Amino acid sequence: MSRRLTGASKTLAIAVAAASAMTVGVGAYALDVWPQFENESVDLRFSLRGTSRPPADVTVVAIDEKTFSDLRQQWPFPRSLHAAMIERLHADGASTIVYDVQFTEPSRLGPRDDLALYEAIGRAGKVVLATTEVDAGGRTNVLGGDANLRRVHAIAAASNLPADADGVIRRYPHSMLGLESLALAAAQTDAHAVSRSHFTRGNAWIDFRGPPGAIRTVSFSDVLQRRVAPRAFAGKVVVVGASAPTLQDVHPTSTATAKPMSGAEVQANAIWTALHGNPLRPAPGWLALVAILLGGAVAPLASLRLRVLSSTLVALGLAAAYLLLAQAAFDSGAIVVLTYPLAALALGTVGMVAANYVGAFIERNAFSHRLRESQLELIQRLAQAIESRDAETGEHIRRIGILCQRLALAIGWSPAEAEMLRHASAMHDIGKIGVPDKVLLKPGKLDSEEWAIQQTHTTTGADMLAHSANPLVQMAEDIARTHHERWDGSGYPAGMKGEEIPLVGRICAVCDVYDALLSKRPYKEPWRVEEALAEIALGSGTHFDPRVADAFLQLAPLLADELDAGSPTGAPGDLRSAIGATARRSVRFQG
Repeated sequence: MSRRLTGASKTLAIAVAAASAMTVGVGAYALDVWPQFENESVDLRFSLRGTSRPPADVTVVAIDEKTFSDLRQQWPFPRSLHAAMIERLHADGASTIVYDVQFTEPSRLGPRDDLALYEAIGRAGKVVLATTEVDAGGRTNVLGGDANLRRVHAIAAASNLPADADGVIRRYPHSMLGLESLALAAAQTDAHAVSRSHFTRGNAWIDFRGPPGAIRTVSFSDVLQRRVAPRAFAGKVVVVGASAPTLQDVHPTSTATAKPMSGAEVQANAIWTALHGNPLRPAPGWLALVAILLGGAVAPLASLRLRVLSSTLVALGLAAAYLLLAQAAFDSGAIVVLTYPLAALALGTVGMVAANYVGAFIERNAFSHRLRESQLELIQRLAQAIESRDAETGEHIRRIGILCQRLALAIGWSPAEAEMLRHASAMHDIGKIGVPDKVLLKPGKLDSEEWAIQQTHTTTGADMLAHSANPLVQMAEDIARTHHERWDGSGYPAGMKGEEIPLVGRICAVCDVYDALLSKRPYKEPWRVEEALAEIALGSGTHFDPRVADAFLQLAPLLADELDAGSPTGAPGDLRSAIGATARRSVRFQG
């Protein structure tokens, strides 16, 4: 039964470890406790995927440092320059032109400059203009307002790309401020519809083609000066925007944290994503839950059959397999939740190790407890076997233990020390195994030779218990050797005096004499309680340690019920009926 219970304890600990890991993992995932770690895991997957083949349907025209050097213009550029760019791109066959420059205020050069841009947009036909300014009704003031744009078949769209809490841009929105996002508007203008269902909570992951430069980028001035071949734009969505650091339109992204990416290239990556129907999407939530539950349970379940090290290796193998699976899924366009299953796996593994150590501790503790109980039972049985030779029952052993334990507590011992004394006292007369029956059971007074033989039970018992490393047996040895020593030095076997006698021997001496006086022996009838207490009082300072005797005299009358409990009929006197007796017997105790 004990082994089964120990195994059940281990199984319960393992089950708790698995349940805890799964609960914490699912709870953390449901509450999205560490979104930044999960986002960073996506960044890592981008890094491992590397740079994709440059897209054939998107090109960036960058207003870069070279442009400023070539054109010798201050920002903002005259709108006639932007008009020339739109005309150039239209002439070279661009399918849609996305202008990531805001034109909400009138040109500083006057209406003619605005008109040049407006007319160029009208001739191109499919132009999407960026803005971050929208009124409460979702209307813009780009080139005089939405009505003006409709007349030239252009559209204004929100260029805002909100960053995550760590400042990194990873997603683009379906719409903002009542306007479609620049990427969505560009895709739909280019006749690529994007379903709203392809957005999660209004956002979609940008499927970055790689770090900065992964999308072909040409200089604004090179295009104006015809240094770029038309095939760079023919049939493509062309994004025009700033990349010069001085214009401060650069951002950290999933593939560009150390070296930020220009706003125009971020928009180009978002546009490529929209053109292809948002191919990078989160895997189904149920798959994450399954992974979390499996991660939390695998190591604990494995440990039911395998050792801790093997179970840990299984967990590490599963983690490696899951990482590979997550990367393969990412490369195929699915973002599998990564950190929460791995956290559940780690927690389950740690819990498994802890549960196994707890189980091992419980098993060792149970074994130690069983071993100690077995040792104590053997002690009790041996002591009772010896005691039964000269006493009616083994109750003397039980009562001596109780008296010694309570007396030790009364003089200030700790409960653990007193408990040890209770068990050790059972072996006080173990040496009587060497005393012949003719001496031990003699009903009359012993002669000198017989008395000498009787006294040897102290040294015989001590020798039987000597040289043990067990503190309990060491204490029992002291008791067996010294419980017949007397305070005044008249005891045996060594004639110790006062505090030369170990305290355990002094305690047991009082308790042994008291219980022997109350017990029926072959050579005497039991004394009454008050007679026995009077004898203890008489021996204080001669036979007994006065401090121990005084504590015992206060304690003993309170223990009558406890000592008498469990005694069979005919045991040494009903202690309760003996209380109050005053007659004193003349027969002395022969130890």
